[in-house]
Amino acid sequence: MPELPSVGFPAPDFTLPSTSGSDVTLSRLRGRNVLLAFFPLAFTGVCTKEMCAFTDDYEQFRSAETEVLPISVDSVPTLKEFKSKERMSVDLLSDFKREVSRQYGTLLEDKFFSNRAYVLIDRDGVVRWTFTEETPGSRRENGELLERLRAIR
Repeated sequence: MPELPSVGFPAPDFTLPSTSGSDVTLSRLRGRNVLLAFFPLAFTGVCTKEMCAFTDDYEQFRSAETEVLPISVDSVPTLKEFKSKERMSVDLLSDFKREVSRQYGTLLEDKFFSNRAYVLIDRDGVVRWTFTEETPGSRRENGELLERLRAIR
């Protein structure tokens, strides 16, 4: 089974469409920390709570000079509807072709969606912390994620 990228190594680059209407390329975000937050599916209970929590704590992540990039296999129209319905401030990325989820080792092939996983990337594009939930129904709290961010500064 593929694994998350190794800590201490450059994060694999990718470009994905987002709910902002433009593509997001990871390597273009150098100079800021990036939190990749792979999540299973829009409109599901835990995913909704997690994305709304990112919105609630948006300013804390911004002040930590961190770009939060939630990624799911949902289509851009589905993610736009999800973002609008839940009034999210964070843009969501669509990995509809499942290439990035495979590349990062988060895709649950038997279910055809991603497990919930986190990849924290520093300003130089180097992976500093990774975590995969045992089940898609679990998630890390933002307090823990922000603590991990403080540790890499």
